[in-house]
Formats: sequence, C-alpha cells, structure tokens
Amino acid sequence: MNSNFQQCLQHLLVHEGGWSDHPSDPGGATMKGVTLQVFREFKRNPHLDKEELRNISDEDLAAIYKKRYWDAVRADELLPGIDYTVFDCAVNSGPGRAIKILQACVGTTPDGGFGSVTMAAVAQFRGEAAKQLIKDYATERLEFLQALKTFSVFGRGWERRVKEVEKTSLEMLG
Repeated sequence: MNSNFQQCLQHLLVHEGGWSDHPSDPGGATMKGVTLQVFREFKRNPHLDKEELRNISDEDLAAIYKKRYWDAVRADELLPGIDYTVFDCAVNSGPGRAIKILQACVGTTPDGGFGSVTMAAVAQFRGEAAKQLIKDYATERLEFLQALKTFSVFGRGWERRVKEVEKTSLEMLG
C-alpha cells in the first residue's frame, strides 16, 4: 500500500490555489479546488454557501480529496509518481476521466471503471515503462484539455499544470 497521499496533496494544492469564482468555470465557486457542490455533498448540507466554502477546514479539505479523488482512482495501489499523475487529473477533470486516460495509456478499454483488468495492466508498468506511462498520460491529458470549450480561457494554466505534474511525477518515480 502506497502512503503518498499527503505528499501528493501538497503538490496538488500548489496548483489549486485559493478562492476562485470564475464565470467561465463550469464548476463554479471553488476553494483550493473544492467546488461548492462537492463541499455541500461532503457535509451533507445543501444550504452551505460560498462564505462557508471559503472557510473550509484543512481537515475537511484533506478528507474530500482522499475520499472523492485519491481513493476513487485507487492511488494507494499505484507506483509513486503514477499516483500523483492520476490523482491530479482526477481533481482537475474528475475521477472517471482520470481513469479513462490511464486505461487508454495502458491499453485497456477506457470505460472509467478501475477494476482488476485495469489494475493488472497498470502493474505491468515498471522502471522505464512507468516513466513512459507518465509521459504518455501527460500527452493524453493535454489532448483532452485542448478539446474543451474553455481551453481558450484556462488553457495556458492547464498546460503549465500538466507539464509540472509530469515533471514532479517523474521525480517521485525516481
């Protein structure tokens, strides 16, 4: 079992920043990458407002990221570096999309479900192959982002993020 969650979360938070409520962002208001909708679901309170989101505790933030994204992409079962690559994409584009990109890179059917077939395929990537998987993932992820209608607004930041995640992931892999 991998124990990189805290390290990966710290890297991720560099990219997620603080408060944002950009009119072009389909996720709406976010604090450190957590949307108001996700926060309401986590707290099981549909009446929480933007100000309460702005004041999200570090404990709630970590719990949301762990349960909704890290665990959803089975990151504890991935090699260091690959875990961060997939986790960061899950936060940025959703766990289903992150898994589909991983599946495309390892040659399994990209259905967004992370079952035993996908895990067996991922487990084959060690050493240089794992490095190439991280590079291929970054390429596939960027191609997905470039196809989004909001790329003209957020594209430069996404490109920078993908490149930095790739670099950090390769360093984590060793």
